[in-house]
Amino acid sequence: MKKSSLLAVAALTGAAAVVLSGCAGGGSATPSDGGDAGGDSAGRACVILPDAASSPRWENFDRKYLQEGLEGAGFEVDIQNAQGDVAKYGTLADAQLTQGCGVMLLVDYQGAAEAVATKAKAEGIPVIAYDRPFAGADYYVSFDNVEVGRLQGQTVLDGLEAAGVAPADATVVYIGGDPTDGNAAMFAEGAAEVMEGAGIEPAAEPPGAWDQAKSQTNFEQALTSLSGQVDGVWAANDTNAAGVIKVLQDNNLTGVAVSGQDANIAGLQNILLGWQTATVYKPVADEAAAAVEVAIALLNGDTVETDAELEDGTPYIQVTPILVGQAEVKDVVAAGDAAFDDVCTPDVLAACEEFGVVAN
Repeated sequence: MKKSSLLAVAALTGAAAVVLSGCAGGGSATPSDGGDAGGDSAGRACVILPDAASSPRWENFDRKYLQEGLEGAGFEVDIQNAQGDVAKYGTLADAQLTQGCGVMLLVDYQGAAEAVATKAKAEGIPVIAYDRPFAGADYYVSFDNVEVGRLQGQTVLDGLEAAGVAPADATVVYIGGDPTDGNAAMFAEGAAEVMEGAGIEPAAEPPGAWDQAKSQTNFEQALTSLSGQVDGVWAANDTNAAGVIKVLQDNNLTGVAVSGQDANIAGLQNILLGWQTATVYKPVADEAAAAVEVAIALLNGDTVETDAELEDGTPYIQVTPILVGQAEVKDVVAAGDAAFDDVCTPDVLAACEEFGVVAN
């Protein structure tokens, strides 16, 4: 599949989900005539990112795209990172609210965003849940997370088929994400729908986490309990998959189906080298663009209409994820979401050449 068609599908889906109509009431303000909010809190977007450990995307991509999009529309932007600390999350939010916000765009971390949303809404400030859902948000902007899980489940089935193992006979371990992350349940739902629908029954399912070291330990213990037998691993993201793959390598276990998500550097390398079957690529630029569009509408006092919602009724703007195997790694690099020099290190260069990955 060509890059142009891959990225066009994602961009069109994100754009189609958001429709602006009319002009809402309330205190939201537009930027000044000079194109700069100039410290006016009603024209200020406040953003909190969760950490820098669960995925490199937050600092490498989301910060950049959100800032460029909002500043390009003439709004002041304050982006902070809680660095995996619930208390710090609240402190950062309090400082932002004291200075003033016209909209808050929050990536939840272990439920910390809920309290922030309560404070923001008490001040009449609209709240966007970005990438991860949480109670109290006015809008949720993310990828279609159940579909992400379905693609991961299909990855496991594809890997089992390549190894000649029937799903009903396969020993499959589930290495899920942090249960406090609302997306983790959606990933699990979609993955189970596909895998268990094909006859897979999980052989082990240790507690979930967004942590490579924990996932490595959990998988190592699961593998021991299974007497070293495993045919597939549903890993909820590439960071978790990296922990799993380290154990597989240490035990000289090859041909194991392994899923992932995020198309991070390690994940792309593991795919090229045959350790990971595929990853779910979520072009951050498309997700950020959808969130920026909603934020700008709210800052301008416009109404945002969507065509999907979460179970609790929160309007849900969905962006389409993309499955990436060995043949599609080149598309991620060509799109600029991974640098050739980072992916195609000396030990991976031959695989890059084999699958057509070239410098962008």
